[in-house]
Amino acid sequence: MARFFRNLAILAKNEATYGVDAVPTGAANAMQMVNARLEPLVGEDVNRDLLLPYMGHQGVILVGNYARLSGEVEIAGSGAAGTAPAYGPLLRACAMQEVVAAGLDVQYTSISKLQEAATIYFNADGVRHILLGARGTFTLNLTPRQIPRFSFTMTGLLGTITDTALPAVTLAAWQKPVPVSKANTTFSLHGHAGACEGVTMDIGNQIEPRFLIGSESIEHVDRQMTGSAIMEAVSLATKNWFQIAQDHTKGVLAASHGTVAGNIVEFAAPAVQVGRPSLGETQRILNNTLPLFYTPTAAGNDEFKITVK
Repeated sequence: MARFFRNLAILAKNEATYGVDAVPTGAANAMQMVNARLEPLVGEDVNRDLLLPYMGHQGVILVGNYARLSGEVEIAGSGAAGTAPAYGPLLRACAMQEVVAAGLDVQYTSISKLQEAATIYFNADGVRHILLGARGTFTLNLTPRQIPRFSFTMTGLLGTITDTALPAVTLAAWQKPVPVSKANTTFSLHGHAGACEGVTMDIGNQIEPRFLIGSESIEHVDRQMTGSAIMEAVSLATKNWFQIAQDHTKGVLAASHGTVAGNIVEFAAPAVQVGRPSLGETQRILNNTLPLFYTPTAAGNDEFKITVK
């Protein structure tokens, strides 16, 4: 009997002990994703290269096996200030520390040690793939007239693959997003809040599957955050991006999406360097594409913060 692409359930739950199945459930841990894609058996193929008295392929041995899930999650709040959003487990598994201020907000900041991991269940119409000890990276975009989304890439140790019925999922915690627009979204860079055609942010986590004698894990080993912003071109007196780039000046990036309490997500970076600006046009109006480098201050681990409130 055929199995159908649209019959899909994805569950994710942070692990108390690394690599030990956290047993996510459809009632408490369902992920609402789009453009989800699973690479169920990633690794290396090792040839035996035996010398025999005849030619022919000898087959391969599959080694260093793991799985990788990519997919997008809509950027929205949690429904109530001080409540973690439903996608929180994925951010936490991307080396973001979650700090909840009851009744106020939930903040996610980058960390460089004690990174969490998650167990992910990917059930494709009755066949369940389990990823253990999953860690990952993400990008996000704020593009006018579009639904803003996080794009996650999660890498996990290969768990079991079994025939398992699709779970019933509860998606009440997922909030309806609002489109990126003048009414819903604000953005400023180095104090300039001019017209913006879009901004992207890439947390830039380096994720390494590590297979040793006595130890197998997925490790987060580095972070190099970058991005870009396309700003409508202005006079140099208003904002001289070329001089800012040549002076290696660092400045604040601030963005906010959503206007109703419980559905507001803010992005903040204190020390963003602008790379080499390029000149272009959209609808015959000049613009500048600005490469962005998100750097920490002397305090460290503070180059980027997400606040959900």
